[in-house]
Amino acid sequence: MQPLTILLIIVIYFGVLIAISNIVSRKDSGNDAFFKANKNSKWYLVAFGMIGTALSGVTFISVPGQVGSPDIQFKYFQFVLGNAIGFILIAKVLLPLYYRMNLTSIYGYIEQRLGVVSYKTAATIFLISRTIGSAARLYLVVLVLQRYVFDSFGVPFWTTVMISLGLIFAYTYRGGLKTIIITDTLQTLFLVSSVIFTIYFICNSLDYNIPQAFEAVKKSNYSKIFFYEDWLKSNHFFKQILGGIFVTIAMVGLDQDLMQKNLSCKNIGEAQKNMYTFTGIFVVINLFFLSVGALLYLYAEQNGIAIPMKNGVVKTDLLFPEIAFNHLTLIPSVVFLLGLTAATFATTDSALTALTTSFCVDFLGMDKAENPNDKKIVRQRHAVHIGFSALMFVVILLINWFNSDAVVGLIFKIAAYTYGPLLGLYGFGLFVKSKTVNEKFVPLICILAPAITFIISSYSAEIFGNYQFAEELILLNGGLTFIGLLTISRKSENVAAF
Repeated sequence: MQPLTILLIIVIYFGVLIAISNIVSRKDSGNDAFFKANKNSKWYLVAFGMIGTALSGVTFISVPGQVGSPDIQFKYFQFVLGNAIGFILIAKVLLPLYYRMNLTSIYGYIEQRLGVVSYKTAATIFLISRTIGSAARLYLVVLVLQRYVFDSFGVPFWTTVMISLGLIFAYTYRGGLKTIIITDTLQTLFLVSSVIFTIYFICNSLDYNIPQAFEAVKKSNYSKIFFYEDWLKSNHFFKQILGGIFVTIAMVGLDQDLMQKNLSCKNIGEAQKNMYTFTGIFVVINLFFLSVGALLYLYAEQNGIAIPMKNGVVKTDLLFPEIAFNHLTLIPSVVFLLGLTAATFATTDSALTALTTSFCVDFLGMDKAENPNDKKIVRQRHAVHIGFSALMFVVILLINWFNSDAVVGLIFKIAAYTYGPLLGLYGFGLFVKSKTVNEKFVPLICILAPAITFIISSYSAEIFGNYQFAEELILLNGGLTFIGLLTISRKSENVAAF
């Protein structure tokens, strides 16, 4: 596909999103619509739209790309099964808590349970975590756009990043969550359609019908799902399941981004229906992505296609776009581009809205204002939105400078260190009802726990006899935070009622 064609499709795509934003926010662009979508979202739209937010361009590119490694293959599906368990726990435990407390920001729970310092600490952790994680996700797609589009026009990388963030800002700054619910539903439709059509087009190129493709994937060297052989390795089944559960609880249940959408439903019943529906679709669509990965490697083998390189390093993240843009026909290329764009921007637009919401509510107290829809307060929210767009721009440039890993691995490394303290804070709040904490030490505990976790992880082979931490590292981090909070705790005069 020619770079000009790709650029034209992207322009049309964002034109549609900006038009939707203008229609949705024309009558209501106040803070109630931005933060909570007026508490009137349809659960089935939220459930479907959350798929695009949860998957991102990382799932679209990085997960299929990693399938070629003998130690990985379909390993990721073990993690996905852990995710599914985590989603159910969120629906059963955390959502009822948030609805009972009628929260706009979920970190309001920490304020009521542990105090203001702990609350600000939790909100700060989210802002750092989500900014870095979302920047890493967007970085991957910007990298693809740079390689296959903007390099041809001599546009530098930083300009591509600025254009991407500018387009996201254009359709989110007015309507916020109210707009996101609609645009993410559309983008998820593109994403799901894209992965299904991609499987069809690759099968067609390999002269497979669907049963033949299933058999080819099953018999290939890329489709091993369960790894039980060596519990010391990071791909072991129980590590992946355990990591999947707790990463999900931390990155979804304790994350303002995805919980903000759940809290926009009318009541807890609809929010739980949303989570159960979302879980089922999430598991199936991830299995599709892994199948795409196996088919891509089979296609590459049959056609003598080498895995692309960047700066002398093999980049499996670029295999999918390399085949889609340079080896398939126009229609499959367009399908891939729409899916990739939808996956990534559905994640980033949602994150940018959640970051703005958290800062405005947790640090500026906009939800407590006498008139939260006052024009002055709305303008202040716009300034915060611009600020986080600029911060994400800087973080993406830093990731581009330092990163050499597959992005999916980078994101879960980030999650293990940044979301672990949130896991410890909520764990203490929920399970140690009779105690509270000496708040002045909470920020120190939330810095020390990740630092100790990093040291243990770095020397795990020496300390634990070749043991390799995987995504269960977040559990170690959360556990250290929990123990640290216990050491600075004291009996509470009032036993927690939540």
